[in-house]
Amino acid sequence: MADTSGRTVGLRCEDARAIAHKVLAAADVGERLMDDVLLVVSELVSNSVRHAGGVTDFHVRPLMDCVEVEVSDASSLPPRMPGTPVEVPGGFGWLLVNKIADRTEIRSHDTGKTITAFIPLSTAG
Repeated sequence: MADTSGRTVGLRCEDARAIAHKVLAAADVGERLMDDVLLVVSELVSNSVRHAGGVTDFHVRPLMDCVEVEVSDASSLPPRMPGTPVEVPGGFGWLLVNKIADRTEIRSHDTGKTITAFIPLSTAG
């Protein structure tokens, strides 16, 4: 849900997936691309909720050659990178996001960080 500043606050995974599904259905994307994007949305939003205090902003945008998923939160800590010892919980979602996305970007800012994943349209194959 949006607050008076327009930021998305208190966003749950199921809400983010519903928003993404609506945006992608309107863009008439294929089923496989829809599934890939919804998985990325689930991972990024659940990680934000679990590890970073929750989502502060969320966008899904179909572009010419990809779908852009952007999740912001209030933590400046980056996601746990692949290579974390197996006995340390977590890290596998971020690995999955990076397998599905053509590229990911992490941008730090005064209020936390924004993670953007670019899922190529070619996954619809």
